[in-house]
Amino acid sequence: MDRQSSQPTLQTIAVVGLGTMGTGIAEVLARAGREVIGIDISETAARRASASLAAATARSVARERLTEQERADVLARFRTFTDLAAAAEADLVIEVVPESYEVKQQVFRELDAVVRADTILATGTNALSVTRLAAESQRPERVLGLHFFNPVPAMKLVEIVSCVLTAPTAVEAVTELARELGKEPVAVGDRPGFVADGLLFGYLNQAAAMYEAKYASREDIDAAMRLGCGLPMGPLALLDLIGVDTARTVLEAMYASSGDRLHAPAPILGQLAEAGLAGQKSGRGFYTYEAPGSSVIVRDLQTPLDGSLLGAGRPVSSVGVAGSGTMASGIAQVFAQSGFDVVLAARSQEKAEAAKAAIGKSLGRAVSKGRLTQEAADETLGRITPAGSLDAFAEVDLAVEAVAEDLEVKQELFAALDKVCKPGAVLATTTSSLPVIAVARVTSRPQDVIGMHFFNPAPAMKLVEVVRTVLTADDVHATVREICVKVRKHPVDCGDRAGFIVNALLFPYLNNAIKMVEEHYASLDQIDAAMKLGGGYPMGPFELLDVVGLDVSLAIEKVLHKEFRDPGLAPSPLLEHLVAAGCLGRKTGRGFREYARR
Repeated sequence: MDRQSSQPTLQTIAVVGLGTMGTGIAEVLARAGREVIGIDISETAARRASASLAAATARSVARERLTEQERADVLARFRTFTDLAAAAEADLVIEVVPESYEVKQQVFRELDAVVRADTILATGTNALSVTRLAAESQRPERVLGLHFFNPVPAMKLVEIVSCVLTAPTAVEAVTELARELGKEPVAVGDRPGFVADGLLFGYLNQAAAMYEAKYASREDIDAAMRLGCGLPMGPLALLDLIGVDTARTVLEAMYASSGDRLHAPAPILGQLAEAGLAGQKSGRGFYTYEAPGSSVIVRDLQTPLDGSLLGAGRPVSSVGVAGSGTMASGIAQVFAQSGFDVVLAARSQEKAEAAKAAIGKSLGRAVSKGRLTQEAADETLGRITPAGSLDAFAEVDLAVEAVAEDLEVKQELFAALDKVCKPGAVLATTTSSLPVIAVARVTSRPQDVIGMHFFNPAPAMKLVEVVRTVLTADDVHATVREICVKVRKHPVDCGDRAGFIVNALLFPYLNNAIKMVEEHYASLDQIDAAMKLGGGYPMGPFELLDVVGLDVSLAIEKVLHKEFRDPGLAPSPLLEHLVAAGCLGRKTGRGFREYARR
């Protein structure tokens, strides 16, 4: 440290543990001009870390992001050792050894005997108590948590974890270091998972349980969350990247702390970990990989059959869409753009004409942006026939309802469709949270009814959840999957239960984020930043809640809670209070945040 200043200068930094995370931290530090002492008891790991840095910097030279001289300087700043004594002159030591109190405590004991009195000791834990590790150190005031995210060179978030024993000067020094590394530091308190992992691992655990229950295939679960939420990876692929054994350890620590069933590790995590199927690092986890350490997935016996083997579907040339809102208009546009004749029916001819006009504006925007030719836009609009009554659905091959998310309203509509639509027509509901079987049973042909859950905005979002009930006919299921492909959407199969795939995984995560704010653990901005920068999410949870609408979110939370009867799924009181106050998000100008009126 610089003894001439009250602000420590962290120039020489030791990284203990040269696995994937430790190597990534060492690379970022060396590139930022720090002298880096890499320490690992394994000579093989130390050599691998040096080789990894050499390869990464070579790629930077090839991409003209570094000169050869700069690369040589970076490599010269990184030295590896197999003895903790090498950390003697470090200003900061960052340990990223396995998630075990015993292992980490042993490292801290040995460091206490080696490093200077003013050296800061940082643990990279994401599951264990920083307070407990600090309390057992000879100088607890210099101990804190420094949680990077993988891959370290790419991910911007660093969670800085202080406890009641940590000196403010240590926090200030490490915070400044994070900024100098080009990272975004977020200060958090000491509890398992902190912010990002505290939200992320509950979601990952639910995805593992969903797969274990055979509710949906691993491919469909992962595709649903990537395409439905814009996430960079699906949850099961992410578990393989993190390490199934690591995820289980984190969840066990979180469950021990909170008792929340959402964090009780899914049994499949234990089964895979005990079998040595830890994910990418072992070559097999939820998926099978080309080799240990590879990210290339290879076909295995679990790979689902191609959808074309489901059997023949029913012929569909004309489609009816019931509704006049944004979703109905978007779905009608999707079908018309793919060459289908579309009848767009609303409660009145005027509403139907207005919905068609909205489609015309949408197509016009696509033309102005060069995404569509004027000729194609005109042809699309020409395929849409507005109607003021469901009687116009008499000859359609597929009827899709996209009306209000109200069971009585949908049941009334399906009873009408049952009378109007010809025998053999497929009847689809776009519900996102209601039971499909409940609308199917009001018809005389429940075998023809299926869920076809598009995502908003329908023209842009690629995902469609195909929801088959216990009564849905095989050829109806095949028909809808074929139709999805024809309209250039990605179908995922799931059963008829609350939330299907996306909402069943998404909304408990959103609810947990609200609870963090209720408990004053972190602010809205901190949580949103943590999930965008640490998890690669396109939006933070509170940004997303305000876009979705707090009333819609609350309704979905209630449905999930009612279906699964899990206390952890009970809607947050803060969410209920905001909805009661009329603060529904962007559409009202105020939700979790305030927005300018348009």
